[in-house]
Amino acid sequence: MQAGSIHPFLNFDINPSSSSPEDDDGAYEVCIANISPAERRKRLRFGILQFVLGLVLLAILLITGADKVWRLGLILPFGSAAAGFFQWRDKT
Repeated sequence: MQAGSIHPFLNFDINPSSSSPEDDDGAYEVCIANISPAERRKRLRFGILQFVLGLVLLAILLITGADKVWRLGLILPFGSAAAGFFQWRDKT
């Protein structure tokens, strides 16, 4: 293992004699998509669908005057929507 290495598979020490990573202007900020564009679209559609479902359920709960505790269940569709959106955005 080289000096400055965090883990054998996460070794970012490309050239030990080079300057610090702050001087490289983001040389270590590489994002490679690991899913296809079709799969990204599926995740975005899933996120949008879950968000709309959450809004519909919220509207139903508000219209029917249901107890506020029932709104806690909305964490599932809104959490799923957030997961789908962030997976689409981060290409993972």
